[in-house]
Amino acid sequence: MVTSQINYEELVAAPPYSLEQDKKDKIFQKIMLQLTKHHYKNCALYKRLLDAFEVDVSNGFAPKEIPFIPVRLFKEYDLVSVDKGKIVKTITSSGTSNQGKSRINLDRHTSVLQSKSLSKIVCSFTEAKRLPLLIFDSKSILREKASISARSAGILGFSLLSRDLSFALDDEMKLDFDEIDSFCVRNKDKKVLVFGFTYILWKHLYLELEKAGTMLPLDQGILFHGGGWKHLVDQQIGAREFKKSIERVTHIQRIHNYYGMAEQTGSIFVECQFHNLHCPIYSDIKILRPDFSQCAIGEVGLVQVDSILPWSYPGHSVLTEDRGEILGIDDCPCGRLGKYVRIHGRIENSEIKGCSDSYAR
Repeated sequence: MVTSQINYEELVAAPPYSLEQDKKDKIFQKIMLQLTKHHYKNCALYKRLLDAFEVDVSNGFAPKEIPFIPVRLFKEYDLVSVDKGKIVKTITSSGTSNQGKSRINLDRHTSVLQSKSLSKIVCSFTEAKRLPLLIFDSKSILREKASISARSAGILGFSLLSRDLSFALDDEMKLDFDEIDSFCVRNKDKKVLVFGFTYILWKHLYLELEKAGTMLPLDQGILFHGGGWKHLVDQQIGAREFKKSIERVTHIQRIHNYYGMAEQTGSIFVECQFHNLHCPIYSDIKILRPDFSQCAIGEVGLVQVDSILPWSYPGHSVLTEDRGEILGIDDCPCGRLGKYVRIHGRIENSEIKGCSDSYAR
């Protein structure tokens, strides 16, 4: 592709790891400026934020001037950049009883963009568009109608990739062996997609199967999981032990952790076979020092994530409460282009975050 000829629609439609970082930056930064102007014009609260930072969007400004939104602002304000009548769904981030919940307002355009990007990211790892899908969660989580939780949104997002969907847990969050056996029989010797949140997989899949002394015949499975690491780390269970344990009771060898958040649904960072989390072309990531200057490669700092997908709310540049580091750019042994990173967990004294974390509480 010739960089100057790639427009927004083509970038969103492109394979998720197909551009070298310098080529991606030129397009990505232009779109980020467009998004900033859009949200400045259409979201009064975001306009107040930029005015406070004295960012002059009328006379043009550099990409480095785009201010991030601290992720906690989504818990305190209802941020929306389109007519509220166009909002088709609201995602609420995971929270506990004493924490506020983020509200992410999606119109149809933004929702479709997020679904397409998630599909392209996952399919680039599975090498298939639609696979039978076994979800290690309860179908009852989808019965909430007032708003969609981040946990529900994750399940719904992955369910769009399926042509044969089954839920492995019943309403009591117990393994539904009849449903699992039926799924395995229908899809014997076929490649299948498996999805679940990390802590739920540990508690309701691994520990239950280990206790029962049984295994599941999912050797053709490709597992995607995310969230909930805080509680496993507290139990001194690391990523390597998690993978080995899940593989022991399911025979799944292709296991991909991912990093993502409700505030930027669809822009997930998936782990490759070399244990690196990859940034897709729809997103960018910066690692910041305490003075908000950018860290060098290999330097640990605070994670800022950017995305070109949010048009219905100003979530295109978010400062998280996570620590991480950029490991390299364009040179991962797996062959995927762009930045690849490692996430080191939450900063001290920050709120528990994540679907699995909230469920564990």
